[in-house]
Amino acid sequence: MEVNSRRPTLQDVADLAGVSRALVSIVIRDVPGASDATRVRVKAAADQLGYRPDNAARLLRQHRSRLIGVSYVAAQTFHAELLDEIYDAAERLRYDVVLSAVSDRRPGSRAVRTLLDDRCEAILLLGSQAPESEIVDLAAKVPVVVLARKMPSAHVDVVRTDDEAGAMMAVNHLVELGHRSIVHVDGGRGPGAQERRQGYRKAMRAAGLESRILPGGLTEEFGADAARSMVEEGLPSAVFAFNDRCALGVLDVFLRSGVSVPGDVSVIGFDNSALAGLTHIDLTSVGQDTAFLGGAAVERISERLDGGSGLLGKDIVAQPQLVVRGSTGPAAR
Repeated sequence: MEVNSRRPTLQDVADLAGVSRALVSIVIRDVPGASDATRVRVKAAADQLGYRPDNAARLLRQHRSRLIGVSYVAAQTFHAELLDEIYDAAERLRYDVVLSAVSDRRPGSRAVRTLLDDRCEAILLLGSQAPESEIVDLAAKVPVVVLARKMPSAHVDVVRTDDEAGAMMAVNHLVELGHRSIVHVDGGRGPGAQERRQGYRKAMRAAGLESRILPGGLTEEFGADAARSMVEEGLPSAVFAFNDRCALGVLDVFLRSGVSVPGDVSVIGFDNSALAGLTHIDLTSVGQDTAFLGGAAVERISERLDGGSGLLGKDIVAQPQLVVRGSTGPAAR
């Protein structure tokens, strides 16, 4: 028996439904011009034939791909949570998302090149550490939105959390609990690290306290190294870590060293990632509004693509929120 493997066409649906090809196109595109009864008949015929519109071919005819390329850091839990929001916003605005990961062996430039090769209409850089000049050059080719990093530019859109305000929230929370020796494990050259250092210093000065900053980074290993130095050189009463992963490294070393949290030392992170809310971790953290950040980034891309390319860059800032859990408590007497 011969099997017909030919893809069903608009004309096939029109013949089965007993209507014109133009009327089928109206129904498939979901635009005005067909009665409810006709829509039901056409959709039933399409389902019976297994017809699916060839969106790629349609977009190619329109010289559009409706693809948003997202470059992200593979190992960052917070980035994964943001991606869910980006997908939701993109689907709402009828865009598709193409991901390209950055890792230790795959630099950001390669990740972006892959997205451009895939005909992405715009690029969303999530937590990028690329030089500002490189990002500006990219923005001359396609619309670019930088997410979760401060970067003033007339031609690049930025969507971020007020990292400085978040750091001040963390320090002020600890000061209100009676802490006077508060260490900041910083984020090195990570996105937002400079602003969080500034916020930490500003809040410490306002409280009349001396700053103490230890080198850190984005992962647990950096937090663990900093915690080991604290155990060896003298414990503070509280630690404000660059992010939740860094804070987890601090907690792990303290646990192994017999340091009670928050009995001996309070610990606070940044991001309010899913890890922070786990019962056995229970980490106080500065939360970022992932729904707002992801939605605003995609909406800004849509404005660029559908509203014209002459728009000036915007700096869209979300306010952080402190989420208090069991890793912070009153300073030990």
